[in-house]
Amino acid sequence: MESSSSFEVSASSEKPLLECLEEIAMERHKLALEEGRIRVSQWMGHSVRAEQCRMKMGLILTGVGDKVMRLWSSENFRCLEEYSIPEKLPLIDFDFDESKIVGLVGRNLCIWSRSGKRSIFPSRECTFVEGSCMRYFDPEAVVGCGDGTAHVFDMYSRRCSRIVRMLPGPVTCLCVGDDQLILGGSLHGNIGVSGLRSDQRVAMLRSRNTIGIKTMCYNASSHLVFAGSTAGHVYCWDLRTMKPLWESRVSPNVVYSLRHLQNDRSSLAVGGIDGILRILDQNTGTVRSGCIMDSRLLSTYQSGVGVVEERIGNRLSDETPIDAIHRRSRPPITSLAVGMNKIVTTHNDKFIRLWKFRN
Repeated sequence: MESSSSFEVSASSEKPLLECLEEIAMERHKLALEEGRIRVSQWMGHSVRAEQCRMKMGLILTGVGDKVMRLWSSENFRCLEEYSIPEKLPLIDFDFDESKIVGLVGRNLCIWSRSGKRSIFPSRECTFVEGSCMRYFDPEAVVGCGDGTAHVFDMYSRRCSRIVRMLPGPVTCLCVGDDQLILGGSLHGNIGVSGLRSDQRVAMLRSRNTIGIKTMCYNASSHLVFAGSTAGHVYCWDLRTMKPLWESRVSPNVVYSLRHLQNDRSSLAVGGIDGILRILDQNTGTVRSGCIMDSRLLSTYQSGVGVVEERIGNRLSDETPIDAIHRRSRPPITSLAVGMNKIVTTHNDKFIRLWKFRN
């Protein structure tokens, strides 16, 4: 499947070696997601359900459903740490890095150190009525709220530094970029754009047919914004022109999650209520592949978490009717995260799936 021309580094290239190697890695990643063999590992990660997942540095963080977040190894699926949620407060959103986990819990922001120590922001600082989503870019965390505002917090002083009026309706999803941008999506179909240092929206992304923005991600390396809708559409805007680039209806129903590997300008992973894991071309919106897990069990083995089931992943042909695929083979994908040659998914049930793509 690999051709020598696919991964050649031109001898006359003036690019630094690390940049050339990254391009090769990204090309391999693209080919693996679009054409590679798929192996799916599934294990029971939570006693009630796992609705959201994040993946970084070979680690997977899952939660929302029971009163605990769990950090897993993506290599052997062992649970490395558990982080308890304050009693009687729902976990709404979270993210993590090498030293901490940041979570939106009820009307509070919480920070857990990787050692497990928990710190809750003072209630007098968390003045928002209804927080629906949260993202952070150290040292600031941003909470999207039901009144259309985004509350920006300094995570070290634990104070609210500013309130940004993003949208005329509730903020349903957020992106915070390393270029100091905040983007907030709304079920009305608009995306507000602001800066971390501003208290006002500076631009609005619109498309003639945009409705019900449910999820969003921003690729800072290409300046492209991607959004998934309640009607199964995926939209793309170029922030340099503030204009829509493409629109594609990839699913008959809700798109819950879409993500890409950092610095990858080729592939976009999309999941939603129909349970099909789709790989899109970031530049055109073309669906390159649709994947489901085969119902036949390949093998099982014991891990620190219990039984891990191994199955093959199947790629669907364009002619395959979705309704002909049994729901057990395609539970709704409520969240996904992308790593190099792999994608983790959660399904609002007890199980976590790790999809590995191999050339």
